[in-house]
Amino acid sequence: MLRALIPGGAAVRRDVEAIVAGVRERGDTALSEYAERFDGIARGTPLRVTPDELAAALAGLADDVRAGLELAIENVAAVAGLSVGSDAEVELPQGQTVRVRELPVRRAAIYVPGGRAPYPSTVVMGAVTARVAGVEQIVVCAPGADPVILAACALCGVEEVYRAGGAHAVAALAYGTEEIERVDVIAGPGNLYVQEAKRQVSGDVGIDGFLGPSDLLVLAGAGAGAELVALDLEAQAEHGEGTIVVAVSDDGVLCDTLAERLADLSPMAIDARDDDFQAFSEGNESGAVAAIVRVADLEEGLALAEDFAPEHLELVGAAEVLAPRVRSAGCVFVGGASATAFGDYVAGSNHSLPTGGAARFGSALSPRAFRRRMAEVRIGNAAAALAPAGTAIARAEGFEAHARSMEARVWEDDSQ
Repeated sequence: MLRALIPGGAAVRRDVEAIVAGVRERGDTALSEYAERFDGIARGTPLRVTPDELAAALAGLADDVRAGLELAIENVAAVAGLSVGSDAEVELPQGQTVRVRELPVRRAAIYVPGGRAPYPSTVVMGAVTARVAGVEQIVVCAPGADPVILAACALCGVEEVYRAGGAHAVAALAYGTEEIERVDVIAGPGNLYVQEAKRQVSGDVGIDGFLGPSDLLVLAGAGAGAELVALDLEAQAEHGEGTIVVAVSDDGVLCDTLAERLADLSPMAIDARDDDFQAFSEGNESGAVAAIVRVADLEEGLALAEDFAPEHLELVGAAEVLAPRVRSAGCVFVGGASATAFGDYVAGSNHSLPTGGAARFGSALSPRAFRRRMAEVRIGNAAAALAPAGTAIARAEGFEAHARSMEARVWEDDSQ
């Protein structure tokens, strides 16, 4: 299977367990210690960014960056709005009604990573989606609180921003401290420590998923432009260590051209007829791993892509016609003009996507991550029709009190 293993899992797990336990037990005291150690923030410095700092960051934002962010905000909001559901009610044959209500969580946090560079696009993807979902209180945690991050927060209407990151920030958001009120959902990408922290707190707070190292698979058929494919692979490799970029094609000339064009990434050329799909080169400067896979035909290429379940899947050239058949990808980019980079910023689709093969069952960040469904049941006169069926099941399970509870309702006034 075309999937690299992420090293250091056990060590990361142990470190994160200690950090999460520290914040949960000692609150702001531990949070301040970790902020000093990992974020370079002097102990005792307020972590919350002031309104004046947000305003100053927005005022200092370059005009072209502001215009780009505003376009991204508009497009992401338009696409996110497509997945917001409404309440629905059904009356069942026995006479009872069940109303399914869809409700936003009250308070949600967007984690914005800041290790390699500031990512204002992540603010947009998370905050705009949460806003469309109807979340009342949106919080952003961003290590370093770079001015462009603060400006993006201001553009998205986020007023509660903390200059903290890492596992300690995730723990504070999950359990709360004196300075940071706990949230209901934590969303956003991050390094291995952030994702491990999300995993460890997931039983106590909602999370969007585990968004680990990025990956891209390009399935290229006849007519695909080698230069554009190579550029997209190089662009994705910029995400750094652990990133996987794969080109799959049935065109031998294209594979040879890509191998020459991507010499800096030191890709491993693999023939799909061989057994070894895991021999990636890791010696390139970006820290990404790369492979060029030659397949017998595009059907074999599609099967390989489905098995890999990439975060990003590009279909170019003759492979474009396969788009309706794709089932396992975080986001599909169809056609030579549809660079994955557009999806990272301004296409309107969300760039917080399932990684590590999780596209088999996971989805892109959407308002669903910030909303929950709740049934409202009114039995009324239907008790008489439902009780015999319900009591039979209850007694088969050994729950006599359940059975008697339902039987008692047969004689209750239906206004109860």
